Amino acid sequence: MPDPMRRIDAVVDADTLPPPRVRQQLRLAGGLTQAEVAKAIGVQRVAVARWEAGLTQPHRNNRLKYAEFLRQLAEEHPAAVQEVPGED
Repeated sequence: MPDPMRRIDAVVDADTLPPPRVRQQLRLAGGLTQAEVAKAIGVQRVAVARWEAGLTQPHRNNRLKYAEFLRQLAEEHPAAVQEVPGED
């Protein structure tokens, strides 16, 4: 059985974000709205919506905050992390 922490590390590291679909899955697994995520990071809700849709990417400072936020969600909800690239 694969190590769940390895899967999480493969999805979210300090500077890389998971695919938009996984971002949304993690938020939903945590029972959070886009507005709640936005407030936690310090951005507007529309920014989170665009990130989850893959329309835009967060700038460096927000990307680091968002990546850490997603990492915490992934640790709490490892089942939400599916189809990790590079893992069979």
